[in-house]
Amino acid sequence: MALIKSISGIRGTIGGKTSDNLTPVDIVKFAAAYGSWLLQQGTNTKVVIGRDGRMSGEMVSSLVVNTLIGLGLDVVDLGLSTTPTVEMAVKFENAAGGIILTASHNPKEWNALKLLNSKGEFISGDEGKLILRSAEKEDFKFASVDKLGVYKKDESLLKKHIDAVIDYELVDAGLIKKKNFKVVVDAVNSTGAIAVPALLKALGVTDVVVLNGEVTGNFAHNPEPLPEHLTDLSNEVIKHNAHLGIAVDPDVDRLCFVCEDGSMFGEEYTLVAVADYILSKRKGNTVSNMSSTKALKDVTIKHGGEYFPSMVGEVNVVNRMKEVNAVIGGEGNGGIIVPDLHYGRDALIGIALFLTQLAQSKKTIKQLRNTYPDYFISKNKITLENGINVKDIFKKIKEKYKNQPINSEDGLKIEFDNDWVHLRTSNTEPIIRIYAESNFETTAENIARRLMQDIGQMM
Repeated sequence: MALIKSISGIRGTIGGKTSDNLTPVDIVKFAAAYGSWLLQQGTNTKVVIGRDGRMSGEMVSSLVVNTLIGLGLDVVDLGLSTTPTVEMAVKFENAAGGIILTASHNPKEWNALKLLNSKGEFISGDEGKLILRSAEKEDFKFASVDKLGVYKKDESLLKKHIDAVIDYELVDAGLIKKKNFKVVVDAVNSTGAIAVPALLKALGVTDVVVLNGEVTGNFAHNPEPLPEHLTDLSNEVIKHNAHLGIAVDPDVDRLCFVCEDGSMFGEEYTLVAVADYILSKRKGNTVSNMSSTKALKDVTIKHGGEYFPSMVGEVNVVNRMKEVNAVIGGEGNGGIIVPDLHYGRDALIGIALFLTQLAQSKKTIKQLRNTYPDYFISKNKITLENGINVKDIFKKIKEKYKNQPINSEDGLKIEFDNDWVHLRTSNTEPIIRIYAESNFETTAENIARRLMQDIGQMM
């Protein structure tokens, strides 16, 4: 069905023909290319691996682990884990790199190899190109029998990750415990069912209801934590008279909240709220990708900082954060990056900081949401069929709207007075994303609809 190679990793659907899908042959080739690249970086032969709860996870993990061992690399296998845990484990273990086996928010038929460097951060675009070329050429050499790598299973590193979150200076577990929060969690049948309840317990939150808590990978609903997929969570928050609901994606790097009345806090406002809290404690700059709400810029200016946009993609956000020395950053899809913990989207630190903020504010979550400006983002997508020339389409769009301010650094971002629309191809799916933001929901939807019609005509 699909095999996508990008800065976000190598992602595809399980089954089908090689080179068109993520088959065992493709998995071995890409794992071998990455492992060979690691060996070229120096003498460190340790690599960390972990997976989300996908149905194909165990099969993919076995292929990747044994390929790495066959190259002479020593594997530390976290088993069922989260993306941020694997990222931190690379540093905990002083490893040369790491691989996360997850297709993030994609449906159950997808899986992916996300590749990390020795800092526990996603490899760069240039490094990714080298690895892809190596995979295509099958340019790798396996170890002789007496130089095979060593395998070790270590499931203790999630606790080490949670301990680091609890010990973070802006997290107040004691205050959270005193508030006696009642929380409903939608774990979407993946590793959030392991990680989020464990974190909440460590924070002193004992009244927890978990939905979709069996780690089967057979997701109870579309795993992307968007409002239309969280109706059950919303209903359960009301039913249990909970203080809030928490939703994560399958690999626990995206986070969103539901208010006590069942309404959505808004995934775009996860980063806004956490940034507001951090900036109230320490001054500095912020970064989000250019598809994210301008509410972050408003909050940053309020606290005397400067806001900087980046291209979409975690590695781009991280690079921009380093350039401007940002104290908080992330993406409007509910991704929080707290740089002095680690440079990766992390729902666990996001939950801990948000609950600390909520406890200190003495507000309900709904009252907290009402303290932020109301912007509306209409999020849409158009599926791309084979042979579509996206560059040609964007060129025509750019010509049509040439009288408007246009940023073409990452797709096309077109400004209309105080409103904007961002068009770009996805790093993770064969689609064009169309995001539009305005003070008014109907205006945002109308802008997005207009551009979708333009694209449809040009296709």
